[in-house]
Amino acid sequence: MSKILIRGAKVLGGEPQDVLIDGETIAEVGTGLSAEGATVVEAGGQILLPGLVDLHTHLREPGREDSETVLTGTRAAASGGYTSVFAMANTHPVADTAGVVEQVWRLGKESGYCDVQPIGAVTVGLEGEKLAELGAMHDSAAGVTVFSDDGKCVDDAVIMRRALEYVKAFGGVVAQHAQEPRLTEGAQMNEGIVSAELGLGGWPAVAEESIIARDVLLAEHVGSRVHICHLSTAGSVEIVRWAKSRGIDVTAEVTPHHLLLTDELVRSYNPVYKVNPPLRTEKDVLALREALADGTIDIVATDHAPHPHEDKDCEWAAAAMGMVGLETALSVVQQTMVETGLLDWAGVADRMSFAPARIGRATGHGRPVSAGEPANLTLVDPAYRGVVDPADFASRSRNTPYEGRELPGRVTHTFLRGRATVVDGKLA
Repeated sequence: MSKILIRGAKVLGGEPQDVLIDGETIAEVGTGLSAEGATVVEAGGQILLPGLVDLHTHLREPGREDSETVLTGTRAAASGGYTSVFAMANTHPVADTAGVVEQVWRLGKESGYCDVQPIGAVTVGLEGEKLAELGAMHDSAAGVTVFSDDGKCVDDAVIMRRALEYVKAFGGVVAQHAQEPRLTEGAQMNEGIVSAELGLGGWPAVAEESIIARDVLLAEHVGSRVHICHLSTAGSVEIVRWAKSRGIDVTAEVTPHHLLLTDELVRSYNPVYKVNPPLRTEKDVLALREALADGTIDIVATDHAPHPHEDKDCEWAAAAMGMVGLETALSVVQQTMVETGLLDWAGVADRMSFAPARIGRATGHGRPVSAGEPANLTLVDPAYRGVVDPADFASRSRNTPYEGRELPGRVTHTFLRGRATVVDGKLA
């Protein structure tokens, strides 16, 4: 079994320590550890975090391998410091049966770069009419614990209630894409001053907030867990904060792009900024940052949504919604949360590893950096500054809103169960 000594790393941003990896496990954490028989990684005061966990990734396989595959997506994940990702169900065919989720799970096993946990669809074909095989997907080899029709809202209250009741039996969670469909027909961007000036169909905040309000009340009624995907408005923050004050078992995520970008960017008509939910206002962005800092929003999730070039290099109205995010997420969080003083690195570890692993029941991930724990680790150089060039991405797609923008921080090493998947910023 191989040994690796990470020397002089600031574990969760604390004082420099040495971390000895022996095989798949952290053997020892301390100072002045012996390097005998070990490959040495000189950390030089870089930040050592538990491997990141993304609760919201689109890997596109099966069916849209022109956008991404499980292999390219997990390579992108490793490059961004992730050791576990949850793959959304809106594939072709939809991941609404045990057979499809097991296929995705096995492809993840074969990739070797990152653990892949499939998310099962809530309804058959994402059509919102009939519950999918929730129990069969949970009992499969994939052991599905998270269910979502992401990309579409489970807008039927009866279906949503039944799903919450069903997953409660085995401790699962329903992750809701909160979007009232009738309020967003023909919507192209956030409803507000900018949409009015540009003459683009508006996407009102209430379309998100009304579904969240309904679903936290349903979760309270049933006594089940509900998770809110890509929360994007100040009003949504207040609803989740109220629900938590009542003891409702609700968790929520925010994407990196909703922590940084605003609807003012849509004035360029560049479809790279077209996303679901849409970029909101500066007021919303600041509310989201504060909510992530105070724990109202539990986690950061990328909503990594790769698209082929032709689906984005077109007029705004025809362009697909979504942007890639796995390889830039940690940098955006450093800029918006760490460098603003809203979170320290221990807080980043909580929002990007511990909490998402706990919500999704990702065994072996989101664990303390201590002896006896699985060696799923990420080493970050926070002093690095670099301009984003999508040509350098491991993802098959290039639809990033950060092209040409300088972002801080760089993942130098990623370890999956003691095996280096990224070394000196390059895929192993």
